[in-house]
Amino acid sequence: MMTNKIKLKKGLNIRILGEANKTFVGDISSDMYGLRPTDFPGLTPKLDVQVGDTVKAGTPLFHSKNCPDIFFVSPVSGTVSDIVRGEKRKLLEVVVKRDGDEYVDFGKTDVDSLSREEIIGKMLGSGLWPMVRQRPYHVIANPKDKPKSIFISGFDTAPLAPDYSFITDLYPQGLLQKGLDVLKRLTDGKVHLVLTEETTSKELTSAKGVEITYVSGPHPAGNVGVHIHHIDPVNKGEVVWYVNLQDVMAIARLFNEGIYKPERVIALTGSEIVNSGYYRVLAGVSIEPMVKGNTKIDNVRYISGNVLTGTKIEKNGSLCFYDSQISVIPEGDYYEMFGWAKPGLKKYTFSRAFLSAICKKAKYRLDTNFHGEERAFVVTGQYEKVVPMDIYPMQLFKAILAEDIDMMEKLGIYEVAEEDFALCEFICTSKIEIQSIIRQGLDLMMKEMA
Repeated sequence: MMTNKIKLKKGLNIRILGEANKTFVGDISSDMYGLRPTDFPGLTPKLDVQVGDTVKAGTPLFHSKNCPDIFFVSPVSGTVSDIVRGEKRKLLEVVVKRDGDEYVDFGKTDVDSLSREEIIGKMLGSGLWPMVRQRPYHVIANPKDKPKSIFISGFDTAPLAPDYSFITDLYPQGLLQKGLDVLKRLTDGKVHLVLTEETTSKELTSAKGVEITYVSGPHPAGNVGVHIHHIDPVNKGEVVWYVNLQDVMAIARLFNEGIYKPERVIALTGSEIVNSGYYRVLAGVSIEPMVKGNTKIDNVRYISGNVLTGTKIEKNGSLCFYDSQISVIPEGDYYEMFGWAKPGLKKYTFSRAFLSAICKKAKYRLDTNFHGEERAFVVTGQYEKVVPMDIYPMQLFKAILAEDIDMMEKLGIYEVAEEDFALCEFICTSKIEIQSIIRQGLDLMMKEMA
């Protein structure tokens, strides 16, 4: 096992109120669980159930039209209570009403007795495969590819992010190592486990058979895309896979117990939460049992994920598939007369436009207000200060808008995802939705390379 250290200087830690208390509140379940195709970029879903169908945990709800072997399965047993559709009958969500605790039995298996193809087949059949994603394109991995390496990030630097050392220690001992052993069988290259010097979990720091790298610096130092860029960059024609830390444990559980159990320990965060903490849930759980009667005000924004990249949901909405955090912040549905002309002692600023810039350690109660409207790109040089990658952000954005395929390739489109430019969107003087531009570029590249 080798250990390396990488120190990043570019980035930004947003000082926001509402970090979760290091308290494990307990197990939380709900009556309704949802699974959304929109959580999986690039997916064209084909429905496998109808309203009223009885399902078990592990029963397919829908599958990929382009890769029929990739199934998306129910996290619980019960009855399909609703199939939500949008414009042009686009499938938005399949909702399951929980009843009982039955699982599809996929069989306990000794990983050492299986070939790589058999391991992949078992993960595909059980619905676990969507947990494996890839660069380029930031989509579910193609099971027919062989990646040059696999990455797992053992920490997160996003605003109010959960502590993965605390979370890991809540799982049974040895479960993480079992999952890492499975992933090692899927590549001829290295499995990279990326940690920070603040990592305290022995399960993480003593992991075997992986290459551990310690990364330090401001956000987005915890993004897997940043890790891949600095450790094993993706060139044209190459593929790198990555898996969320808690999903590694779910993979281990499939082989240990023979069941699909997408367990998550999630952090309930945000300035408007009265009692924050950590909860053990299943993917797709309704957040209502955690937030009901637990907010300081009524007019709040519920976000599955962090405030930079998360998804807006309703009070009874469900946790998105890849998220380990719920953020609750005030809605910014108000207008401020001459707000730009005020000293702004209580306003967060990156560009030092307000007097609050002198308060370097203060934390802020940020809301969803844009404080401005979208306008033309302004060349400020600010984007480069928060992107710790050898990429020219402004030039890449413009290449995508111009649909210049060759220039997008030269500027590093294969290495990036929306989350890598979330800070650019946050500090953007022009109020441009940069993450949607990046997704537009990735979708275009996938279409061109198909």
